[in-house]
Amino acid sequence: MPDNWNPAMTIPDSQAARSSPASTPKTSSRNLPGIASPWPVFWVASIAVFLVSMDGTMLFAAFSALRAGFPQATAANLSWVLNAYTVVYAAMLIPSGGLADRHGRKKVFLIGVVMFLLASVACGLALSVEWLVAARALQAAGAALLTPASLSLVLAAFPVNKRAVAVSLWSAVGGLAAAVGPSLGAFVVASLGWQWAFYLNVPLGLFAIWRGAMLLTEARQPTKGRPLDLVGMGLLIIGIGALALSIVQAESPDWSRYELLGVAGLGVASIVGFVVWARIVAAPLVDLSLFRNTTYRYVNLATLSFGIAFSIMFFTFFFYMKSIWHYSLPLAGLAITPGPLLVTPVAALSGRLASRHGHRPLLVVGCLIYAASGLWFLLVPGTEPAYLTQWLPGALLSGMGVGMVLPSLSGAAVSHLPREHYAVGSAINQAIRQIGSVMGVALTVLLLGSANLQRTEFNAIYLCHIFLALITAALCLPVNTLSKVIVKGA
Repeated sequence: MPDNWNPAMTIPDSQAARSSPASTPKTSSRNLPGIASPWPVFWVASIAVFLVSMDGTMLFAAFSALRAGFPQATAANLSWVLNAYTVVYAAMLIPSGGLADRHGRKKVFLIGVVMFLLASVACGLALSVEWLVAARALQAAGAALLTPASLSLVLAAFPVNKRAVAVSLWSAVGGLAAAVGPSLGAFVVASLGWQWAFYLNVPLGLFAIWRGAMLLTEARQPTKGRPLDLVGMGLLIIGIGALALSIVQAESPDWSRYELLGVAGLGVASIVGFVVWARIVAAPLVDLSLFRNTTYRYVNLATLSFGIAFSIMFFTFFFYMKSIWHYSLPLAGLAITPGPLLVTPVAALSGRLASRHGHRPLLVVGCLIYAASGLWFLLVPGTEPAYLTQWLPGALLSGMGVGMVLPSLSGAAVSHLPREHYAVGSAINQAIRQIGSVMGVALTVLLLGSANLQRTEFNAIYLCHIFLALITAALCLPVNTLSKVIVKGA
């Protein structure tokens, strides 16, 4: 972040662009040593974030291949190949933001990329589900280290009047990767096997390490480091993991109703304990004072609900294409592509509009479009394949909705954070999205995990899609990123 930016207050980008030279932070990418333009930093940081986001959704396409590769494992057990990643990622994102600010954003970024690549190789070499789940947890730890450091590097590289566009594009890269992951994963898995869903990370990751070591400049906050809140991290992992377990095993004959209630109770108790602990400990994992700001509070609630809906949409897509329309995996990957292709251009336009008009209109309209896509999928597609008339319109609607909502949620979350909370505040927002993804995967496995699916079984999941999109729209109504001044701690 620029040294002359006052952390006590933040003027939105749209206001800063119109303010006088005396009131505008005199920050330019030309002030950064050795960097003529901020865009090289943006692309290096974005490559790593692309890999992280893509890996979070690529296994949606590989799920059936994993079931074939590990025939002794149930669908509920294999769901932990997805959920181990998202649970650990969510819990570690928050302290990782603070680590990046204190110990050096470049250093933490590069360490995270190295960990992510080594764990990716370990995933590809896995000989058992337990090995694969453990490697995915290590992979998530590396992803958690590099993600907030990446955003901090991007924010520091751009002048204040360009940050709304930069954050929207950075978020769009993650959204595009998450959207492209299933389609790309379908081709890779069908052609080379599920192991290559992980090996694919290596070339781009090595390039990011090489360019990052040469190009990035070190930056850290001159503040005394806070200790890691291991208790808070443990409570969060137990809470999310237990709730997810109770959902995915709800129909399992191996678990009694009382055992599942006990697991769910443990999850709720752990989450409550996490909040209580955060209120009493000196250096909590989550600084609850950030949620005193109305916009930040509602953006994160909206991020949770939309995270659930987002993972439901992609996971359900492959269940439908494989079980109802009997598409091959490569054909299913091709079928999903048009929606993701809309994400980046829509997100880029959304970033420009948000800098002028705030994020709320984009969030509300985007959520309504996303709800319309769920309504389309509920009412239109039948049991006989008719892609152009029955599926493509819904896919395009969903791509537009994701392009408007995901980047706008990330942008709104950090738009008014004071300097010292940028990395941690954005990490909390990303972690909440991952928690939503865990719940979405668990809910989809519960409703669609049977071997012989029928068309009517998809109605409940599409109703959830619509309901969550409308809830997200309602939660976005109090969001205000056009306030002239945000006072620290407000």
